[in-house]
Amino acid sequence: MDFNQLFRYRTKQFSIAVIKSLSPLPYSDDLSIIRSSTSVAANYRVVSRARSEKEKLAKICIVVEETDETQFWLELIEELEYLSPEKIFPLKQECDELVKVMTSYKFKLSQNI
Repeated sequence: MDFNQLFRYRTKQFSIAVIKSLSPLPYSDDLSIIRSSTSVAANYRVVSRARSEKEKLAKICIVVEETDETQFWLELIEELEYLSPEKIFPLKQECDELVKVMTSYKFKLSQNI
């Protein structure tokens, strides 16, 4: 599996895990984490289909921003104790890894332009 396929899969699985973990919570428009986590996966799909390096960089910037926002929402959910530590830890861990990888990829792309 190449890099793009791997991270298309990982970002989508991360979104699914967030949605499944939050589904026991009462619905609220304040649960913006679902939007931000699914935006990570959706925008990464666009990165892997970009027509130019500049377009790829622009889209990976969105991925980094949305991943960082998701990280923020996970921190809030943890501090508010909306989810148990057993449920929130793997989400935070995957989000942290995605932030690191996507930030590194963004830096690499910016160096090539």
